[in-house]
Amino acid sequence: MTQKRAITIARGDGIGPEIMEATLKILDHAGAMIEPEFIDIGEKVYLTGNTTGIPDEAWESLRRTKVFLKSPITTPQGGGYKSLNVTIRKTLGLFANVRPNVSYAPFVKTKHPNMNMVIIRENEEDLYAGIEHQQTPEVVQCLKLITRPGSEKIIRYAFEYAKRNNRKKVTCLTKDNIMKLSDGLFHKVFKEVAKEYPEIEADHWIIDIGMAKVADTPQDFDVVVTLNLYGDIVSDVAAQVAGSVGLAGSANIGDNIAMFEAIHGSAPDIAAKGIANPSGLIHGAIMMLVHIGQPQVAARIHNAWLKTLEDEIYTGDIAKGRPSVGTAQFAQAVIERLGQTPTTFQPVQYENVEQSEDTQFRLAPSVTDRPKSDVVRQLDGVDVFLFNNEQTAELIGQKLETLAGPEFNLAVITNRGVKVYPNGFPETFTTDHWRCRFQLNETEGSGTNDAIINLLTRIQKAGLDFIKTENLYKFDGELGYSLGQGQ
Repeated sequence: MTQKRAITIARGDGIGPEIMEATLKILDHAGAMIEPEFIDIGEKVYLTGNTTGIPDEAWESLRRTKVFLKSPITTPQGGGYKSLNVTIRKTLGLFANVRPNVSYAPFVKTKHPNMNMVIIRENEEDLYAGIEHQQTPEVVQCLKLITRPGSEKIIRYAFEYAKRNNRKKVTCLTKDNIMKLSDGLFHKVFKEVAKEYPEIEADHWIIDIGMAKVADTPQDFDVVVTLNLYGDIVSDVAAQVAGSVGLAGSANIGDNIAMFEAIHGSAPDIAAKGIANPSGLIHGAIMMLVHIGQPQVAARIHNAWLKTLEDEIYTGDIAKGRPSVGTAQFAQAVIERLGQTPTTFQPVQYENVEQSEDTQFRLAPSVTDRPKSDVVRQLDGVDVFLFNNEQTAELIGQKLETLAGPEFNLAVITNRGVKVYPNGFPETFTTDHWRCRFQLNETEGSGTNDAIINLLTRIQKAGLDFIKTENLYKFDGELGYSLGQGQ
């Protein structure tokens, strides 16, 4: 007899307890070999004064069981509370967010009956690093962080996922026509990794037209890999296009720990009414069962769920004017169909992957192309950001020309990324935040941080308020920074 697998479970907030109860009841009747450990997270924990939403004992359970089945939680408004989902994903290294999007026509209404795509979203980097600063009364910034190891890890995962699941194509979505360094790095790594998988078709779309195509012709996509923010948006679009966000589950995969959940929120407006659709969490639980080596139980539940749809048993969110049932009644209908297979849909089978200590929680997310230690990094200049709400670009530029000294040349001043000096246009709208780019001259001692410190000292003595600097580097002779617009 297979030993039961310990898993950590959070009932969540809003509709969370109802859909978790329904899901666990199905798992029990289907013969899932699991031993639940329940933890409290979310709104109740936030309101005790814990701004993370998760107590120490919950972390201990997660790190021990290494598998987390989670209902949606509510983050209180205001008060500086941080997103618990983001906290868990980043703290536990859950780098891959996997979201299947399948249409279930004609039983779930959709304009795209042939849709069957999987979105694999990078889960730790990008703007979701949440590094923000207010720099002037008029300007805030958010840092977009993309790393080569993080990019390679998620992209390699996407190709390995496609390989293991007999998928034929992996599509990369970025905005590297604008963000040539950050998104450009992700696209560059995608092209490098794709060469290792010649049997899998690889293509790339700019995110705006790519997302438009997901909304219009989703059947053209198979596996999609993209950065964190884009992936968050496009996966919700894809789920809604497939029929309903309420049907989709997701997996958050790390090297050692994995979290499974529905993609929707806690819906407090319908909590305790017994009408919520448990399908998203059911699908998250199905993914969990495959992950922990119980694929037969996963297929048993999945086929029963499909048969329930075929028998036209719907919760209110997908009934669309047809008769509907509540949360508990829908779960009972799935239970009654365990062991049955659908006839309209293709019956589901999951591969029985041999599990081992090394492979149980990972799918070849290795990083193989770390930058070499002998890369030559050469200082090429500095961007100095000023706060100034009194002077024009022309006056600031003329003053900085005299302050540049023998080490530097004032190359350009931009405002919100657009050149305003020299030869700026009077039509350009400006704020109180100025980026002043100083390029190094070829003089002795110029290529050092001491030269930058001396420059900043001259700027400060001249009564100008610098608020931030960014060093400009070349790496093996190639620019490691973008040109200013108009430069």
